[in-house]
Amino acid sequence: MWKRGGSLHGGGGGDKLLRKGNNMVAVAIDKDKNSQHALKWTIEHLLTRGQTVVLIHVIRKPGGGVDASAAIKQQYEKQTKDLFLTFHCFCTRKQIQCFDVILEDTNIAKVLAEYANYAAIEALVLGASSRHGFIRFRSSDVPSHVMKSAPDFCTVYVISKGKISTAKKSSKSAPFPSPIREKIEELSINLEASVRRKDSISLRRPENTSEKPRPPPLPIPVPEDPDPQPIESPFNKGRGLNAKLLCGDLSDTDISFVSTGRPSAAMYYDTDLSPTPRKSTASDRAFGSPYYGNTGPDIGYMISSSSRNNKGSTSSRTDDVDSEMRRLKMELEKTMAMYSTACKDALTAKQKAGELEQWRVEEANRLEEATTAEQEAREVAEKEKERYKALMAKARASRRIAEIESQKRALEHPEEKHQESHKYRRYTIDEIEKATDFFEKARKIGEGGYGPVFKGRLDQIQVAIKVLRPDAAQGRSQFQQEVEVLSCMRHPNMVLLLGACPEYGCLVYEYMANGSLEDRLLRRGNTLPLSWQLRFKIAAEIATGILFLHQTKPEPIVHRDLKPGNILLDKNFVSKISDVGLARLLPASSLTEDVTQYRMTSAAGTMCYIDPEYQQTGLLGVKSDVYSLGIMLLQLVTAKPAMGLTHHVRRAINKGTFAEMLDPTVTDWPINEALGFTKLSIQCAELRRKDRPDLGKEVLPELNRLRDLGVENMTSETSLAPDA
Repeated sequence: MWKRGGSLHGGGGGDKLLRKGNNMVAVAIDKDKNSQHALKWTIEHLLTRGQTVVLIHVIRKPGGGVDASAAIKQQYEKQTKDLFLTFHCFCTRKQIQCFDVILEDTNIAKVLAEYANYAAIEALVLGASSRHGFIRFRSSDVPSHVMKSAPDFCTVYVISKGKISTAKKSSKSAPFPSPIREKIEELSINLEASVRRKDSISLRRPENTSEKPRPPPLPIPVPEDPDPQPIESPFNKGRGLNAKLLCGDLSDTDISFVSTGRPSAAMYYDTDLSPTPRKSTASDRAFGSPYYGNTGPDIGYMISSSSRNNKGSTSSRTDDVDSEMRRLKMELEKTMAMYSTACKDALTAKQKAGELEQWRVEEANRLEEATTAEQEAREVAEKEKERYKALMAKARASRRIAEIESQKRALEHPEEKHQESHKYRRYTIDEIEKATDFFEKARKIGEGGYGPVFKGRLDQIQVAIKVLRPDAAQGRSQFQQEVEVLSCMRHPNMVLLLGACPEYGCLVYEYMANGSLEDRLLRRGNTLPLSWQLRFKIAAEIATGILFLHQTKPEPIVHRDLKPGNILLDKNFVSKISDVGLARLLPASSLTEDVTQYRMTSAAGTMCYIDPEYQQTGLLGVKSDVYSLGIMLLQLVTAKPAMGLTHHVRRAINKGTFAEMLDPTVTDWPINEALGFTKLSIQCAELRRKDRPDLGKEVLPELNRLRDLGVENMTSETSLAPDA
């Protein structure tokens, strides 16, 4: 079997088409455009002038043994006449004779293959299946089935838009002569004789006579059978395969035009299956004659006979007859031209109406989709608005509760304020103002929820001074909490509190030259990107600092607000945890997994980093910080926002596109180590607390291993810190 794009024709080399000649060629026709393309292609490639082509049309017979009514049969008869007229006109123009065959069966492909086998068809051409189906066939592809069931001596071509779409080459020649070849040849001979007789009659002139001219006799109309019965074919026994010849009178396809007057031949099967050759012209088909009769030649023959019988006719009678004939011929030509123009105009109007209807439907669909999308957007916006209101109300309630707790604690333990003076150095407001040049804007290096941060110099060292905003609702309680936590502990990965001015809410820290981890990941100020070795080292240092808080005595501390903005980097890129103002002391028993966690009245922290279980239930535990750590570790390798990051990374791993999620500013990622690091981070960010790994036993050992690997591979080019 040949496929599209092969060298069937005009390609040079490969298999060739059947040679033009005396082959038995048939074309399956229907109302679709591909049938028109198929006939045009057949005439151009397989036929020569004067050759006969077999036009086959299949009427789909109703299934279940149901016979069609007389009205339906008449409708089929009319549609068949209309169909054949179009193809007859085209063949007449190309000087090709037609032999029409109508088949009726429930299986279109099967009946075409059987007729090709019966009539020894050597070349069968079909139009490709279109959107509406070939010959109204819905559930299968007729050309494909025909190629499968066609006899091996029949070459099958499937034509689409004037080109070969698919083809099947015959493997042998026909084993027997076609039973319809003699009928076709006899019909061709009769047609040629009829044409010659018409030409000889038109050249004769009757003798002059004195009799008055008589009008030519009108042709006797042939009665049309209102309910033609299909005749069973001799090669199809009991399957309803019928062959009969009909003629149409109208077509609205692309090849519809008026015939030039050249007769086309066809075969009509009477009840006794004896073929009666007749001759058809465009005028006959246009006026819907049921048979291929010819009115014009009969009139001429009668006039000539009358002239021979009446030797005394005058020349004036002959002139009148010729004039009348010319007038009638001119009127007929004008009528046919007007009729052809009307058909073309009707076809154009029909096409425009279809296009307008299609445009209207498409516009209606687009309008409906736009309306639906707008309604959905409004609903989503309304839901988000309600959610925002609920979160704001919850935040206000949380701030109020924290403020009440702070005031209650200050009333219950007034001695704590006195004890604080012994844990840190106290600075006066004058010293703070002098160190910051009276809080000069040029010295401002940051801004947080607590208040602005200024760079200054106290005791001959650079310091960072955090100033409490007067309007901060929880500022005073966070100030007391941070002083309590940082003043009583020292750790390399915890920011160092140098002193405070409690009267004005000022905290003095060691100065961290490289800012926050968030600034470095986002490369604010056009800073260089962090190498993968430094990122692994920072991850291990953060985990070490968190574990130190969880292991403090006598009670563990939970930070509750871990995020890249609260991780500071010194000049050597050593990471330190800051902002412990939201930290909470937990009972020592809460470190074990089988003991109920410490219940908080309200959740605190930053959205996207808060433990979901703590946010829903208020139960706070050390693994609440493990969740925040997991989100930060994912940001370390991706440099992407925290919103939905766990879902995106997990989906990329499943799809095999994990490398695309890594921070593109680092070009030498060790993929396997980065993948292991990411999987550990996803485990830390599990929604359920019991599914998260233990920080000291599972998370920190793996992070220390990756840090050591980074140190081994760190060079002067990859290191950004002098002593890293």
